[in-house]
Amino acid sequence: MTETAASSSKGHPSGKPRKRGFFAGIALFLRQVIAELKKVVTPTRKELLRFTIVVMAFVVVMMIIVSLLDFIFGTGALWIFGSGGGES
Repeated sequence: MTETAASSSKGHPSGKPRKRGFFAGIALFLRQVIAELKKVVTPTRKELLRFTIVVMAFVVVMMIIVSLLDFIFGTGALWIFGSGGGES
């Protein structure tokens, strides 16, 4: 039985969760973190390069979209409110 299942109410025989001390809770947390870190798979060089290219392409596309929207809304604001010149 895993640590998580043992600490859940279903895993405890009496049906109510067992109260842990402060340091026991921290130790359980650290054991669970280490168990999860052991499941991590490091990407290969080829995968890492592919992921990097995808992220960079996405960032460039989003920059273009935001720049276009900024230009459109800026032009619209100038058209509606004027250039802000000193009209007296």
